[in-house]
Amino acid sequence: MEPRKKIFIIDDDSFLLDMYALKFNQSNFSVTTALGPEPALEKFHQGYIPDVILLDIVMPVMDGFELMEKLKEENLAQSAIFIILSNRGQPSDIARGESLGAAGYIVKASSTPSEVIDKVNSIINSTKK
Repeated sequence: MEPRKKIFIIDDDSFLLDMYALKFNQSNFSVTTALGPEPALEKFHQGYIPDVILLDIVMPVMDGFELMEKLKEENLAQSAIFIILSNRGQPSDIARGESLGAAGYIVKASSTPSEVIDKVNSIINSTKK
């Protein structure tokens, strides 16, 4: 059996964070969460390296794009697969996510939690070398 993939879910909505954590845990992922970008950065600075980073865009203080830029600047989580999970689904947002290295972009409003897990697994499988 494959080892559990480490997924780091970053969102400023604690209800969604808890729900996705539970769902991914039930789907054989090892889940870590951060309620916003600052605690997420703290975790990266402590050396945490997940396989997958699932992050929201619209967050206070620093949005998901800025967090991705900061992680790249500081060479943190280089091997992680970035997947954006946001209610913002404009083509310009998707293009910006891709330009920053996101392997996928999932619009929350049009995906059930089960569909999000399926899409994340699909993205992981398509990025395997």
